[in-house]
Amino acid sequence: MAKLNDINTKDILSAISMACNAMSNCFNVDDENIPYFRAIIKPSAFLGISLESHMPGRHLNALLNVEDSTDISISEEAVGNHTKAAFLSYSGALAFPMDRGPFITSTQTKIPNVFNPHHIREGFHALYSLIKYRGSEQAEDLAEKSIKDITNHWNPITDWDYEKIENKYSIKCEKSKVFVSGLARAIGPLVKYYKATSSVNALALALVLKEKLLEEVFDKHGSFDTERFGTHAHSITCVMSSLAQLAELTKDSTLMNRVKAFYDNGLWTMRDELGWSIENCGEGPNPDEGEMNNTGDIVETALILGDWGYTEYYGDAERIIRCHILPSQLRDISFIKDPANPNKSDGKINVGPRLQGAWGFPAPFGHEPLENKRIRFNLDVVGGTVASLCEAYRSLYSLKENTISINLLFDQDNKYVKVSSPYPSSEIEVLPKSSMPLSIRIPKWANRNNIKISGPDIEPIWTNGYCMFPSVIEGKPITISTPLRVQTLDLKHKTRNIEVKLKGDEVLAMQNFGADLTFFEPID
Repeated sequence: MAKLNDINTKDILSAISMACNAMSNCFNVDDENIPYFRAIIKPSAFLGISLESHMPGRHLNALLNVEDSTDISISEEAVGNHTKAAFLSYSGALAFPMDRGPFITSTQTKIPNVFNPHHIREGFHALYSLIKYRGSEQAEDLAEKSIKDITNHWNPITDWDYEKIENKYSIKCEKSKVFVSGLARAIGPLVKYYKATSSVNALALALVLKEKLLEEVFDKHGSFDTERFGTHAHSITCVMSSLAQLAELTKDSTLMNRVKAFYDNGLWTMRDELGWSIENCGEGPNPDEGEMNNTGDIVETALILGDWGYTEYYGDAERIIRCHILPSQLRDISFIKDPANPNKSDGKINVGPRLQGAWGFPAPFGHEPLENKRIRFNLDVVGGTVASLCEAYRSLYSLKENTISINLLFDQDNKYVKVSSPYPSSEIEVLPKSSMPLSIRIPKWANRNNIKISGPDIEPIWTNGYCMFPSVIEGKPITISTPLRVQTLDLKHKTRNIEVKLKGDEVLAMQNFGADLTFFEPID
């Protein structure tokens, strides 16, 4: 497998661009270009299962985020296909995102009538994205109708009125096992929708969901158990990041402290030091099979906590991006072969090229977790990961109180400052483009006694994890020499520890137990 070294901003943008390829080539021509959900490359490569309730939200939230936050061009045809699928999903008897039935693989014309509360999050993501980035009045009307239909059929005490939904509207309901894996997931896109439209209905529903979570699920100690949270790790991490978004919006310190408590405690049940996160928290599933959009949620939450003032969380986000998200992208597709296809099924044609740029369910060390009989790159995961990378790209620096803060040590060149990353030179080179005060985050692994600074006329101030220059001269460079510390960690997984050697916040080598399709040089 191709290895990434000395990761920088160009690699983030390249990863996003490649992922847009996967999200723009995931449509089933045998099913009126409804997007595929399932993507398998081993034991046999194929794309399958249409999921109109889920996929458009993941991919519209990602593609339109890419267009908004970067200079990367996106496919309007792909946006159009996802938009069509999103509106199809809302065309049933209630304004819920629904499917035409399980495992649709051929052309269907029937109206969607299968409802699972799990997909409401994705439905709102599709509608919010079309409202904010395309000004869609149809999407806004649907969003308001959806909130009304939800509040008419769901109660925080009695839950969903499934009997009414099924009997009055002839809708088949697939019930969520716990609140966290159902409607609670919708808080994040409701926050985004409120920010785009000032919809009081959206904010009111988000607050009701939040209160139920604080009363029943997220305690002040940040503890975790499967009875409260369930075992679906992505539902847990996306609810965590949703609560962080709501706390940021409403300036709710109590809520943010609950998020931080869970991040610091219960989250470790389902993640390791590099941000790998298990796909399922139950006892049975593979101990090294992760899910990349869980990792993206962790990054988004870390960025919000960092912006809130807990600046060490920026370091966690950067390590995760360097050590797990970018290395685990499917770039080399030479090993993926199309299967026999006598019926010329679309899902078996050009599987590798259509999946290039995808993310899936990796181990920390490679695409193929030990003991796995299959390798998946389900396409919803791609959208979740890209949306998180867009948030990281937006967070490279921030401007607050007339001070420029460099939060993530990737190279960057904006209207305020040009920064060269310490990878691989061990030097952060900074060129101020204004005289505004400048702060640069210094990683926790850096030994302050070994840091050498040249260029500024006055001594910097060390504060809250940053090296702050209260006065800089426009056009006069500053150099911060910070040797990249080499350290070894043991990643504690369910059935094994995985040794990894780091240099700064990048992987030099990792134990892989002889697995195939690995990301890093091996530790013998």
